[in-house]
Amino acid sequence: MAKQAAADDIIVRFAKVQKSYDGETLVVKDLNLDIPKGEFLTMLGPSGSGKTTTLMMLAGFEPATHGEIYLKGQPINNVPPHKRGIGMVFQNYALFPHMTINENLAFPLQVRNMGKAEVEDRVKKILRMVELPNMGNRRPGQLSGGQQQRIAVARALVFEPHLVLMDEPLGALDKQLREQMQYEIKHIHDRLGVTVVYVTHDQSEALTMSNRIAVFNDGVVQQLSTPDELYERPQNSFVAQFIGENNKLKGTVVEIGGDKVATVKLDSGDMVKALAVNVMAKGDKTLLSIRPERVDINPVGADVTLKARIVELIYLGDHIRARLEVAGHSDFVVKVPNRQGSDAVAEGRAVEVGWKAADCRALDYLEFSH
Repeated sequence: MAKQAAADDIIVRFAKVQKSYDGETLVVKDLNLDIPKGEFLTMLGPSGSGKTTTLMMLAGFEPATHGEIYLKGQPINNVPPHKRGIGMVFQNYALFPHMTINENLAFPLQVRNMGKAEVEDRVKKILRMVELPNMGNRRPGQLSGGQQQRIAVARALVFEPHLVLMDEPLGALDKQLREQMQYEIKHIHDRLGVTVVYVTHDQSEALTMSNRIAVFNDGVVQQLSTPDELYERPQNSFVAQFIGENNKLKGTVVEIGGDKVATVKLDSGDMVKALAVNVMAKGDKTLLSIRPERVDINPVGADVTLKARIVELIYLGDHIRARLEVAGHSDFVVKVPNRQGSDAVAEGRAVEVGWKAADCRALDYLEFSH
């Protein structure tokens, strides 16, 4: 019974899905992905990674070349977009400029032959939910960009779909409004419990909003994890460098202990210890990944220490961003908490840097360096 309940909880399933536009090159490669009801899943990746193509196949705007897509347990490869019952939010809002906001919101209900009284009731409720209750008689052109985007979200939700797809919906907004809308969409999702599949290339946006993130590259999901797992424990070099800021040191594995701690000889000749994530054996080339906030200058009690020289300091208010020369690299970054004051560090000064071995990850080398 437990297995059946788990299966019933899956609203979207991609089973061995592939997509090619030219019959030769696969832009999505053998995708297997389950999305549970109520989840906010973000598909994150650079341009051309396959994330938007995956969303368009789910929406029905692109056919899958191979494999099957299921919605609520039913195959939908041959179901047209308008019969899938999916809400969509695009970057360009896609509101009808000649209609009032009320008419825009009523449209998806009217095409579903809903009664006039229920249409009016739902439109009022959804306008209250996006905190624009008095905007119903205006046209889209009379609203700000942020207000138009809220209406676009409202229109995707008004017919109470099981699933809402959002394709770079905040891409056209300025930074401050974009951040505000991230929280608003997250709060709407929390209140309604609707399933959201969201596409973006903005990793901070993905970390802010999502329950889980699927990181795409070259048509393949590189890692599918919660935001904290993705940031703290990247599984390969691509994920480590794509999510957040990351220091990289190249070297060769000298040994791997029973505790999964690798001893690595850096290209500079320095010996360091790191957590062996996806290096297999002595002699493997590796790329070490260490987050700037996990490194201390002149550390106490660190597992690893290296000689360094401070090249540049940038004052950023809550912290000082220090760029150092470490093990032959002049782009090694440390975030120094401002509680020490700027007197604790100075440009040109010789220092040591250090970290815990468990905070440094020995990752694949070839995948990153291509």
